[in-house]
Amino acid sequence: MNESEINELARHGVATIYEAAGRTGLIDIPLIQLIAGSRVAGRACTVRCGQGDNLMVHAAMDRVQPGEILVLTMPEPEPFALVGELLATQAQVRQVAGILIDASVRDVEELQALGLPIWTRWIRVRGATKTRVGAINEPVVVGSTSIAPGDLVVLDADGAVAIAAARASAVLEASRVRTHSETALRAQLRAGALSYDLSGLRAVVEGKTQH
Repeated sequence: MNESEINELARHGVATIYEAAGRTGLIDIPLIQLIAGSRVAGRACTVRCGQGDNLMVHAAMDRVQPGEILVLTMPEPEPFALVGELLATQAQVRQVAGILIDASVRDVEELQALGLPIWTRWIRVRGATKTRVGAINEPVVVGSTSIAPGDLVVLDADGAVAIAAARASAVLEASRVRTHSETALRAQLRAGALSYDLSGLRAVVEGKTQH
């Protein structure tokens, strides 16, 4: 999947990608979108930190590639601040597309001024240690969804979804079909039609077959 196709995934957005993927890949955790209006997609650079430790986030800055999404995890989610302004600055210089954090951030106002798209489970100032060696670019689990290095991650105001790399092209094509169908449906709704009728829901509720 090339850069143009990855950007197209972002434009389709999390809800469309999730539905087009057969309602799979949802990263089902509460997420705070630090940069309002941000919408990104990219290949995952996965990081498994030690519990309450962000040593591997520092190490990942030497490994992450431009356009990737940093996916930061611990063995168990806890509100330790894995990222603050200084680490986010390094990520931005390395042209990271965005960061997904199944933990906490701090320095929120500075992060918002920096403008790097970040989604985080918590905002807490609780500091992390820097002593525990974890892993970079090994499969991780976030919100019961497994994310392997190179999988596609899409993030926007609705949250996050992950797509296995092998399925990405098929999901993109299904997203195009869905978006086209919804465009036509939107025109009908604006003309006064009801989804209650167009989707056959009246028959479900009222027990009638529409002709």
